Parts: sequence; structure tokens; C-alpha cells
Amino acid sequence: MAHRPKRTFRQRRTHSSDSDSTEEPSAEPGAPGEQAAPGLGEEGPPPGGGRVEAADRHVRGRGPRSRGRGRVWASSRRAAGAAPRAEGGSGIPDEEGETHHSSESKDDQNSSSNSSSSLEEEFSSIVNIPDSAFIQEARRKRELARAQNDFISLDVKHTSTIAEMKKNSNEDPESEPDDHERRIPFTLKPQTLRQRMAEETTPRNEETSEESQEDENQDIWEQQQMRKAVKITEGRDLDLSYSSKPQTLKKFDTSISFPPVNLEIIKKQLNTRLTLLQDTHRSHLREYEKYIQDVKSSKSTIQNLENSSTQALNFKFYKSMKVYVENLIDCLNEKIISIQEIESSMHALLLKQAMTFMKRRQDELKCESTHLQQLSRKAETSTNESVAIDEKTQWILEEIESRRSRRRQARALCGNCDHQEGTSSDDELSSEDMIDFQETQGDILQDHKKIFEDVHDDFCNIQHILLKFQQWREKYPDSYYEAFISLCIPKLLNPLIRVQLIDWNPLKFDAIGLKQMPWFTSIEKFMANSVEDSKKEDNSDKKILPTVINKTVIPRLTDFVEFIWDPLSTSQTTSLITNCRVIHEELSTCANEVSKGKQDLLKSIVVRMKKAIEDDVFIPLYPKSTVEDKTSPHSKFQERQFWSSVKLFRNILLWNGLLPDATLQELGLGKLLNRYLIIALLNAIPGPDVVKKCNQIAASLPEKWFQNSAMRTSIPQLGNFIQFLLQSAHKLSRSEFRDEVKEIISILVKIKALNQAESFIEEYHLDHLKSIIEEV
Repeated sequence: MAHRPKRTFRQRRTHSSDSDSTEEPSAEPGAPGEQAAPGLGEEGPPPGGGRVEAADRHVRGRGPRSRGRGRVWASSRRAAGAAPRAEGGSGIPDEEGETHHSSESKDDQNSSSNSSSSLEEEFSSIVNIPDSAFIQEARRKRELARAQNDFISLDVKHTSTIAEMKKNSNEDPESEPDDHERRIPFTLKPQTLRQRMAEETTPRNEETSEESQEDENQDIWEQQQMRKAVKITEGRDLDLSYSSKPQTLKKFDTSISFPPVNLEIIKKQLNTRLTLLQDTHRSHLREYEKYIQDVKSSKSTIQNLENSSTQALNFKFYKSMKVYVENLIDCLNEKIISIQEIESSMHALLLKQAMTFMKRRQDELKCESTHLQQLSRKAETSTNESVAIDEKTQWILEEIESRRSRRRQARALCGNCDHQEGTSSDDELSSEDMIDFQETQGDILQDHKKIFEDVHDDFCNIQHILLKFQQWREKYPDSYYEAFISLCIPKLLNPLIRVQLIDWNPLKFDAIGLKQMPWFTSIEKFMANSVEDSKKEDNSDKKILPTVINKTVIPRLTDFVEFIWDPLSTSQTTSLITNCRVIHEELSTCANEVSKGKQDLLKSIVVRMKKAIEDDVFIPLYPKSTVEDKTSPHSKFQERQFWSSVKLFRNILLWNGLLPDATLQELGLGKLLNRYLIIALLNAIPGPDVVKKCNQIAASLPEKWFQNSAMRTSIPQLGNFIQFLLQSAHKLSRSEFRDEVKEIISILVKIKALNQAESFIEEYHLDHLKSIIEEV
């Protein structure tokens, strides 16, 4: 083992199947003469240990070139042992190896020069070195196999880098760096096949000394290299895919020092490690349990959703209702502007017509009164001169008389002979005005029909809309009442009801009633089908119709009362009272709810009647000599105005049951009867006409004011009227009008003036009239 040919190592390093993965060749394989001169200083590191030896030489310093052979021999001796230390990366020089290296170097210097030539001849006779063509062919096959990934690489170096280094080495054999110029490895390098083979063949007995291990490993390595060389010379292919996985055995480096270890330290470290593992295990268990619970919950939810078809149907229904209501609201929001415009147009048309009638009546009343005053003044001054009348006044008077003539003819055709002049509603329009009114109204109604012509019935038909909510109420009553649908339906139906009310005039006697309207019947049917229980009385659907009336119908009626209603018209008043009674009946179901709209409506009615009393009531007073002639214009005008006031008195008292009794007594008795009618009666000549007028006044009084059987004295506001009746009875009892006295006693009994009637009978000894009082 002391004499190892250096050329052989360099040559085998070049031709080894694994040499290209660890070190670059230092000389051209085809020039054995150049490799056989290690004494010239061109020695190379042996396979598997060249880099470690280079690092070791760099630390100790580089000697003279004449000592090159000794260093080569030392590096070959340390090749097997240096690889594990280089792999471990400790970087600590081995003292024993260093001493061994120095001793062997000295022996080599003395003996290598004498025996080198004999050894070379002996070894060359045994080993046949392949030529360069064979080596190039093997390298080409190896590169081809590496490119096709048909082998497991034994080195991590890039092929390009290795090929380049080999190319440089082949081109310039003299360019190999010296030992002091080689790179010192500071990082761990992957093991080559040679190193793994060395570790595999390392004895397991760690008590063997490092020298013996290195020698044995070196011998084994040399034998293996010899066998490889023999196989190559015989022409066998190189097996580049080293398939078997050698068992890696790491050699224990005794040069590395470790801190002292005792049982307590080991136990403490193990306990610490065990505690950490237990904590980690417990945290993992908690996470595992949490995940298991989440999985169970998710599976249960999925199963419930899959098995519960009812929930899916519920979701589908609620989603469809949500979409339907949103579309309905969008549709109504878009149409509400058109609805408001058409409402305003119709209201303006009716207001214009009402203002026309009112202004014409007031102008004609003023014109006729002025004309009669002129006649009275001319009559007082001269009876022979004619009164000059301007053309406008003449035209107005003729127009008034022509309308009265037409009304008389119409009454005659109908057989109404008991009509009194002044009680008719003077609301006829001229033919031109009537045509204009009808055309404008027709245009508005055409626009009214076009509002929802592009809308499906489900979004504009009240019956269809209520059917949707009825299905909700029947299928899911709990959610229906929890959503307070009874409060939402009136708001949704408001625009649609307003559309149906555009053509509705509550002042026309032939107008359709509220109860006959489609929306009214649809809501009543919806309420009748309600299946709510007693627990949901607060959310009852019974409030839907009163709410609709309060929010939709009453505001429209209030506008008619304030701007269009004529209290002097009996037909308008009767129609208005009829609709108001329907509203009053429907709102009476909400006993606990004070309807602000209803109160505003009643206030507007009272205000309008007060205005009519102040503006439209006018009973002129003429001398008795003037009014004695029933055919005189003064007498006719006075009669017409009196009966017009009686008509207003009757219309006011028709509100009995809707307005408070105190309000009606103040308006009808206090303001109208005592201020105007009694004065006109006192100025009249007692007779059958006066008794007839008193009968009409008494007949207009509500009967419920006198239903108390214990009542012996009439209401205070009728005191003046009772006094007038007694005066008329005194005057008529002295004349031949006996029947008229009996009628006056009957009037007194009717208005519960029993004490006054008994006193009059006793005073005039009219015992035959006591039966009238006894009948009461």
C-alpha cells in the first residue's frame, strides 16, 4: 500500500463512470505521457477526495514543487476518509490524518524516485488503458442518456457546467489550476457514487482506528477501480443507471466534540419534547373535533334542505311575492304622475263649471234686484214714465226668463204641479258650453283609459292583486300577519282606486254608488274570505276598507265639497249625503280609531254651508202694497228668494245624523230661520200662504229632535218661530180662516210646543182641538 502509481489514479479518475460528477479531468485522456509525470508538479486529487485535500493543503500551506509526489500519495491515502468529513461539513482538520500525511510524504520522497519506473511497467502490463475514441463514445452515450432522463443522476451539478469544464480540460491540458488555486468548498456537496460506495463498505465497528479504516477503504476502492478498468478494456458497456439503492452509513467522526450529556439532561429534554408534542396533539384534537362537528352540522343542514321540500316551496313562494310586489311598486310609481295629471284636469273642468253656475246666479240675482229697485223708485216718483233698461240687463233678464220657461214646460210634461218658484236648481248650460264641456270631458276620459293599457292585469286589476295576497294569507297566515299586509294593501291600491274615481262625481244623482264600484266589492270579498283568529285582531283585514276610504275616498270628497258642491242644489246635496253615509257606516267599524279625514270632511261641509248662507241667501223686503199683487215682479222675486232660502234650510237639515245637532241648529235655526225666514214671514200678509210656508219649515225639522215624550217645550232656537205661529193663529182666529188655525196648532204640537198650544186652545175655547194634543 505504500507504493501507488499516481498515473493510475489520474487515469482512472478520468475514465471513471462517476468522475465527471465530482472533479473535472486535468489532462487529455489520450495523452498518457503527460499524466505519467507527476513529479513535475501536475498531480491531481484522487476521486472522491480531491476537494477536501485541496482545502487541507490550502490551510497548511503549499510546499515546494519537488514534494508533489508526497502530497499525491497523502491525498490518495486520505481519499476514503476525507469524503465523509467533507460531507459532514465540519471543516475541522484531522490531526491524525495530518501527521500520517507528513510521515508518508517523507517516505514517498525517498522511495518514489527509485521505484516509479518499475511500478509503471508492471501496472501497465496488467491494465489496458482505453483510447480516446472509446472514452468519447462513452461520454456521448452518457450525455445522451442524461438528456433522455433514462437514469438517476448521481450528481447535482448542471450538465452544461460539467461539459464546459471537460471541454476546457480537453482543449488545454495545461490549464488545470494548481492546488493553491483550487476553490475551497464551504458548503455541503452531494455524495457521488464513489463516496456512497465508500460509506457502504465502511466497517460498522466504530472502535477501529481511523488509520485502519482509511487503509481498508482505500484498498477496497482501488480494487473496485481495477475491476472497472478491466471491464472497460474488455468492451463491456458502462452501467450508468445505478439502480440499487446503497444503504447509507454515516461514519461517526470522533474528532467532533459534543457537550457533556447525562441522564437528567436527556430526561429533561425528552419531557420538554413530550410536553410540546402533547400540547400539539391536544390542539390538533380540538381542531379535529371542531371539523367533525362542522361536517356533521353541514351534513345535517344539507339533509334537511334536501329532504324538506316545504322549505324550498316556501322560499320559492316568498321570492316570487317579493319580485311581484317590487314590480307592482315600480309600475305604480311610473303611472302615478299620469294619474295625478288626469285627476287635476278633471277637477279643473268640474271646478270651472261650478264656478260658472255660481257666478251666473249671483250676477243674475244682483241684476234682477237692481232692476226691481229701479222699478220701485220710478213707481214712487212717476207712474207714467217707462224705466230705461240697458242692453246687458235686458239680455240677462230675458235669459233668466227663457230658462224658467223651459223648466216649467219640463215640469208640466212630468206632471209636477206642486213645484214652487225658486226651488229649482238653475244649472242649465247653453248648447255651446255643454258641447265644450262634453268634448273636454271625453278627452280626459280617453287619457284615463290609456293609463294602464300597456300593463298586465296582474299589476292593474285590483281583484288580481288581492288574489295574490289572499293566496299568501291562506298558505302562510303567520308570515302574512307578521308582515302587516293589512297596512300595506291600502297604499298599494291607492293609485288604482284613484283611477276608478276619476270619472266618479259624487254630486250627480245618477252617479254610481261607492258600494257598486269594482274596487269596493273586491275589497269586501277579500275581507269576507279572511280566516284570521282572535289573536290577530290588531292586524285584522277588516281595517283595509276603512283605511282605503279614509286615505283615498275622503280626500276626493273633501275637494268636491270645498270647490264644486252647491248647497242650494238639492240633488247635489242628496247625492253627497248618500256617499257620506256610506263612508260613515264603513268607518264606524273602527270605533277605536279617530279618522282625521272624516273630521276634515265634516268641517269642510259646515264651512261651505256657512258660506252659502252668507252669499246666496237674499230675501228682499218690499212694501205690503207692492207685494199684495201676486203678479207683480216684486212679489214674484220675493217669493222666489223666500222659497230658495227654505230650500237651503231643508238641505242643511238633511245632514241630520252626520253633523252634530248643535251645529245644525246653529246653522239652520240660528243663522237662516231666525235671521231671514222669520223676517220674511212677519212681512207677509197672514193667510193660507203663510201657513203653507210654516208647514214647509216645520216639515224640514228633524223628527228626532222632538222624540222625547216628556218634552213639553220646544228647543230654544224655535222660540221666534213659535211666537210667529201664535201671532198668526190669533189673527186668523178672528177671521174666517178656521182651518188654518187648526194647522197652526198641529205645527205647535209637532215641534213640541205643547204648553203654548194648550194655552191658545184654552184662551179661544177651542175644545175640539184638544184631541190633537191628546194624540201626542
